[in-house]
Amino acid sequence: MGTQSTSVVPASWESSQQSRIFIAVEMSSVWMLLVLVLLHLSTDLVSASSATTAPATDTRPNVVMVIFDDLRPVLGAYGDTLASTPHLDAFAQGGHVFTRAYSQQALCAPSRNSLLTGRRPDTLHLYDFYSYWRTFVGNFTTLPQYFKEHGYHTYSCGKVFHPGLSSNNSDDYPLSWSAPAFRPRTEQYMNSPVCPDREGVLRKNLICPVHLQTQPYKTLPDIESVTEALRFVESRKSSSSSSSSSSSIPFFLALGFHKPHINFRFPRQFLQRFPLQKFFNYTEDSLKPPNMPAVAWNPYTDVRARDDFKHSNISFPYGPISRQQAAQIRQAYYASVAYVDDLFGKLLAGLDLQRTVVLVLGDHGWSLGEHAEWAKYSNFEVALRVPLIIRSPEFPVTQAKSHRAITELLDVFPTLVDLAGLPALPVCTDATAVTCGEGKSLYPQLQGLGLDLVDEHVALSQYPRPGMLPTKHPNSDKPKLRNIKIMGYSLRTDLHRYTLWVRFHAQNFSRDWHDIYGEELYDHRLDAAEELNLVPMPEFDDVRQRLRRRLMAAVELSRSSHHFE
Repeated sequence: MGTQSTSVVPASWESSQQSRIFIAVEMSSVWMLLVLVLLHLSTDLVSASSATTAPATDTRPNVVMVIFDDLRPVLGAYGDTLASTPHLDAFAQGGHVFTRAYSQQALCAPSRNSLLTGRRPDTLHLYDFYSYWRTFVGNFTTLPQYFKEHGYHTYSCGKVFHPGLSSNNSDDYPLSWSAPAFRPRTEQYMNSPVCPDREGVLRKNLICPVHLQTQPYKTLPDIESVTEALRFVESRKSSSSSSSSSSSIPFFLALGFHKPHINFRFPRQFLQRFPLQKFFNYTEDSLKPPNMPAVAWNPYTDVRARDDFKHSNISFPYGPISRQQAAQIRQAYYASVAYVDDLFGKLLAGLDLQRTVVLVLGDHGWSLGEHAEWAKYSNFEVALRVPLIIRSPEFPVTQAKSHRAITELLDVFPTLVDLAGLPALPVCTDATAVTCGEGKSLYPQLQGLGLDLVDEHVALSQYPRPGMLPTKHPNSDKPKLRNIKIMGYSLRTDLHRYTLWVRFHAQNFSRDWHDIYGEELYDHRLDAAEELNLVPMPEFDDVRQRLRRRLMAAVELSRSSHHFE
């Protein structure tokens, strides 16, 4: 039987090994405990982080910006007793009403380019409809683009950017918008003969109340735009209630109404709210004011060109339009405003105002016979002053809060950025900055920090002319860049409007302050209608010289950081 060898382990070694095992187990337990503690702490930190960051994403407000085309402040909320705007008035009751807000240029494309980029027309070098700023001057970030780059889903309905070359025939998609912009299919008929006259013949009329059943597709562009905007808002509500990844993404919606831009085409029933006799004594003006420089006059060529006016023998360039036609234009303008007010009410009913910032504005004003002028195309108060109303869940009010400080449409970009809690928009300091703005944020005013000082701010606007006299060819209301020879700069202060028309060189976008074609000074304490030009009166020389220096300084200050020549 063979012997089995056994290994004998010394007792001392066994004891030592057991000690090492015990120590290893103990150390392992300690490490395990340490790992568990660290994991627990890590979990707590992640939870804490989620608790602070997730709600910030989830609670960012939606933003809705509503632009009305050619809307001056003919609203009840602005004290207009002829207006019929119950929905805008109710909206204003819960919001902040800026009573002295001004456009940078009284023409659609330049005004919208300025509003949406936060840059002045002189910075963009865009005074007409025929250039795209990204390829013409600089690849500047837009208001919706800024929101898109900071996590918002952005969408455009209707006329937001001006269509055509000035927005690259794409409404600046895809840079500004998360999806292609919605344009109403009936938009193509806006200047078509769709207005039936008394004999039923279809005309291209200025005044065009209609029955919807007679119109292309039995609807109108603004009705289509509001329907689409409501569909979009509802779709975002649906995604928020689902488990999709888009549930925490807020939206930025821009809705652009076409009205009250001409032609005045609206459902016929809105005309019944406005008896014609109320509009005969709207203004006593029937002739050009004697001291208005000829270069300041706009001959309202687009009004004259409509079928219901072109055979009226309105003498060019000063008219006048007959009292009957003047009253009819005003009546139709107010009816157009009532029509889009009704649509605005439908939009508002679909919004959650507890989670949505809503901003309402006009892109510029419109003359209704003041100075015997019509339409826009000027540097007067009626062509530049616009409604601007902001309603934010952060700053709720139970009755309208009025702000009298001078405001510009340039201020919209930085204000909406602040209201959404996004990183503040930098102020432009040099021409190379892609993302910046030339306006000021109105957020401090909304906070009530005492920044409503009426004499602190000014508004700077401008309008180009091809020559010092009104002309049909080139069109002095809408000159193309190559024809611009004169630029009118207008400064609105708390008490005055001062306008200077100077030589402008379109080749290099420079001006000659010594080559003057017209000068205007109006004191709003005495003359809110800007009828009496005080420039010829020597007793106002000191005020005139002071405002001229202030105007030149404002223009040159805005230009000093933008050398594109």
